[in-house]
Amino acid sequence: MKEQFISEAIEPVADTFDASGMAVGEPGLPLKFSWRGHTFHIVKVIRTWKDTGPCTHGSNEQYVRKHWYEIETSSGAVMKLYFDRHPRGGRNAARWWLFSIREQ
Repeated sequence: MKEQFISEAIEPVADTFDASGMAVGEPGLPLKFSWRGHTFHIVKVIRTWKDTGPCTHGSNEQYVRKHWYEIETSSGAVMKLYFDRHPRGGRNAARWWLFSIREQ
């Protein structure tokens, strides 16, 4: 099936975060999240990757901007999620986003 671009914020379900990533400085992937009034359960992480970008203060260092996850849900949908380390809109802006979905 064709991948559909979404680009909408998701709401992680509290107390469902996988803390293993947090031990190495990555965000805790929520094992459940809500989107458009539905709750989705992550059953498999297919792959992960990171987007990096240059320092905004002039050094030559590279910083992680987004953590990406391609996941499968209990309904069989394959989704790409990302965690935005520096969201626009400040501290209360959404950090978790659904980038795309592919229904099985």
